[in-house]
Amino acid sequence: MKEFVVYTALRLVLFAASLAVVMGVWLSVAGQANLLWSFVLAFVISGIGSYFLLNGPREAFARRVDERARRAASRFEELKAREDAEDAEDEQRRSDAGEAPRA
Repeated sequence: MKEFVVYTALRLVLFAASLAVVMGVWLSVAGQANLLWSFVLAFVISGIGSYFLLNGPREAFARRVDERARRAASRFEELKAREDAEDAEDEQRRSDAGEAPRA
């Protein structure tokens, strides 16, 4: 969870910095800034910047997600194997007792 918070915070900071730069340049050149286009440009710039600048935190977050997914998958497989073993034991008990197998 820590990796998610760090990566998200860095993305927000990068977006805010991009927005400040875009609006500053726009205000200095044109005298007034178009808010919608400033947000669009800042979004594009921060997206491109995050691809290069935030590679480390993004990789750490991806590793954490992968670890959690692998743990969940192994727990699922353990539960499934335990359930299959219990079913096999039940079948064996039924066949030993002479009961008809369940369909």
